[in-house]
Amino acid sequence: MPITVIGAGLAGCEAAWQIAQNGEEAVLIEMKPQKYTPAHKSPTFAELICSNSLKAERVTSAAGLLKEEMYRMGSLLVPCALQTRVPAGGALAVDRVKFSALVTEKIHQNVNIHCVEQECTEIPESGITVIATGPLTSDALAAKIEHLCGDSLRFYDAAAPIITAESLDRDRIFAASRYGKGEGEDYLNCPMNREEYENFYTELVHAQRAPLHGCDVQDPKVYEGCMPIEVMAQRGPDTIRFGPLKPVGLRDPHTGHRPWAVVQLRRE
Repeated sequence: MPITVIGAGLAGCEAAWQIAQNGEEAVLIEMKPQKYTPAHKSPTFAELICSNSLKAERVTSAAGLLKEEMYRMGSLLVPCALQTRVPAGGALAVDRVKFSALVTEKIHQNVNIHCVEQECTEIPESGITVIATGPLTSDALAAKIEHLCGDSLRFYDAAAPIITAESLDRDRIFAASRYGKGEGEDYLNCPMNREEYENFYTELVHAQRAPLHGCDVQDPKVYEGCMPIEVMAQRGPDTIRFGPLKPVGLRDPHTGHRPWAVVQLRRE
């Protein structure tokens, strides 16, 4: 009996691939292109909604070790990422359009994977089912999952903005990777001195916020691994300066010194 996989994101595609590679049949159900969420833009599988980075490559990190283990176990995603990578210092980042297209092509070429393009509103009662719909689960299926699991579903995440290159002041920024990793100039760095950072921080913590929805209004539970920067900033003036805006491993060629804080922009 085929194994059902609901959702053709990263987890769903990898699950269907592993099932197929082990000689079993997989039915991969994906609601796109029949139905999209507000975050979806592409009809392809493994669409990267937020960041195009798959995190660190070094095997001494949890993310790097996981990718190495997946690669050795015949992963679909890791080889596709390596084929479509873009410079990102010590991280593995991809061209999101090429990556998604390649994963989709590989899935469709696998004779053991049958793709069904329709919204799944019911959880099959028989056989094995892998639910891999993640935070972009449709309302109908989310209600079914909640019925099974109780009122325990939460998702409070951050979205990485995309900035156009022509909007950058090239006289202020500089190209470099932390500690010269990768090709050495994989990121565009927007440095701040202390006064600029303190002004930025003040504006950030007092800025207008997007409204919360559903259960997040009464009981917001923040995912610590991908926290909105305005929430992180509320933990103290230096929290983001020692987090995503940390200047370590960088030296501003315009001043010859390490910036007080820096915003790193990764190539798309």
